[in-house]
Amino acid sequence: MDDKSQGGSTMTKMKVEEQEKARTKARMSGSLMLIEALKEEKVEVIFGYPGGAVLPLYDELYKAGVFHVLTRHEQGAIHAAEGYARISGKPGVVIATSGPGATNIVTGLTDAMMDSLPLVVFTGQVATSVIGSDAFQEADVVGITMPITKHNYQVRDISELPRIIKEAFHIATTGRPGPVLIDIPKDITTAEGEFDYDQDVHLPGYQPTTQPNHWQIRRLVEAVSQSKRPVILAGAGILHANASNELRQYAEQQNIPVIHTLLGLGGFPADHPLFLGMAGMHGTYTANMALCECDLLINIGARFDDRVTGNLKYFAPKATVAHIDIDPAEIGKNVPTKIPIVSDAKAALQELIAQQGKPADTAAWLAQLDEWKRRFPLHYEPEAGTIKPQKLIEMIYEMTNGEAIVTTDVGQHQMWAAQYYKFNRPHRWVTSGGLGTMGFGLPAAIGAQLADRSATVVSIVGDGGFQMTFQELSVIQELRLPIKIVIVNNQALGMVRQWQELFYDKRYSHSLIPNQPDFVKLAEAYGMPGLRAKTEAEAAEVLKQAFAMDGPVLLDFHVRADENVYPMVAPGKGLHEMVGVKACEESSR
Repeated sequence: MDDKSQGGSTMTKMKVEEQEKARTKARMSGSLMLIEALKEEKVEVIFGYPGGAVLPLYDELYKAGVFHVLTRHEQGAIHAAEGYARISGKPGVVIATSGPGATNIVTGLTDAMMDSLPLVVFTGQVATSVIGSDAFQEADVVGITMPITKHNYQVRDISELPRIIKEAFHIATTGRPGPVLIDIPKDITTAEGEFDYDQDVHLPGYQPTTQPNHWQIRRLVEAVSQSKRPVILAGAGILHANASNELRQYAEQQNIPVIHTLLGLGGFPADHPLFLGMAGMHGTYTANMALCECDLLINIGARFDDRVTGNLKYFAPKATVAHIDIDPAEIGKNVPTKIPIVSDAKAALQELIAQQGKPADTAAWLAQLDEWKRRFPLHYEPEAGTIKPQKLIEMIYEMTNGEAIVTTDVGQHQMWAAQYYKFNRPHRWVTSGGLGTMGFGLPAAIGAQLADRSATVVSIVGDGGFQMTFQELSVIQELRLPIKIVIVNNQALGMVRQWQELFYDKRYSHSLIPNQPDFVKLAEAYGMPGLRAKTEAEAAEVLKQAFAMDGPVLLDFHVRADENVYPMVAPGKGLHEMVGVKACEESSR
């Protein structure tokens, strides 16, 4: 290229840069500012539902041609955004109108807050001139959502809107991820101001610690070298930090076994010899006993939830506890911690790996754990003429080669999926953990599929939770998303029924649902195939048919109605007090 050509190229580049700067500082309406900000943040999809207070915004959406998914309920929108965030690692974006539109997303905000999912949620609000007057469709969204968001805003001046949006995305995606809400009065969306999105985010009161303290790392290295029975408890923090490779490398370097929380599944390969399974109320015998007998417990990215620890009086009684977490508020909150490390999980693991400390002598410990794994595996009794839900999950695992993204609702089917679907890769498990939200699984599958178009997505739901958000079948069919919807149909609120059986003398108060709709006909009403199975042989054939189809399919599996999830740690009991554990010598399997 000659000098003249190079000069022309440079001038063109400078002109483009000048035009870009002019565009980012142009005067425009609040609605257009929001659209331009979303473009700056490289938002690929928005989930929402229009209404009066956000009509100016939706008008700009129409003009801009931004990809927007109209869910059939605001709760569907926010759960879809959660599924998108869980799989993509990017913030899920939601728009809802004022009043009932905003209050309909409260459950999803709480869910995202407890499970550390990055969301940026925009709610419409009545005009600033009538805020506080109980105007039509007014609700105190800031007050309602303050305890269930990482941060929230109400925009009162058009000049503040660009800064607030930029801060919201920064807060939602840094440190411990979480939902951020921006409440925008209708007159702000129509007012005009200067759009300046070049300004830096400066939040003196919000400076997350991402790098570990060197001396605390050294303390942990020394503790590992002196340990005989170490164990790692790995939570969703591993996945949020994209630290799965580092976790595996560190566990192998130090020869330390790994246990996962419910939300951490997939962060360490389930088929790895050092993996002990999921811990907690429905955890494996080996995982729970390892927590009871370990002398060093290294928590990485988990918050010591009560469903993981059981009765704290009996939790890890022999262990020195080390806790690595990006949120300092979690360290020492539930379990006394001797070695606290505030850090991003990846950064801490990289430092631990680099230290190359003397590995612990874990030979005898690993032999004991292997013996427990051999003698007390997850177990169920086969039964002819019916479908055992555990077997159904195993069949789905085999049909998908363990490669599917699995979303679930909450209850028995969720626990069976966690137990019997072996997650060997990260970002393949989408479920509601801390809040335990029924109705989560189906809309979450929409977001998960949009986050990874090439993935096989299986939404495993109970017949109870499915009926809370099944209207989102319309979205699945409209977008032709090839999601396979598996209803584990026991004609009951299964986990509620199980508790009533075990702890309430079989008084099944409003937990049985004998009069279900015909789910196959329901699927057909939404324009998608529906298939049903009532025996294991039928289930195998139905699964084969469904996964051979390109588009969405709904599968109604009638499973044994009184099947329970085991092992189980009863409320108030320690992890060593599991029931439903059976030694393999006594088993027919």
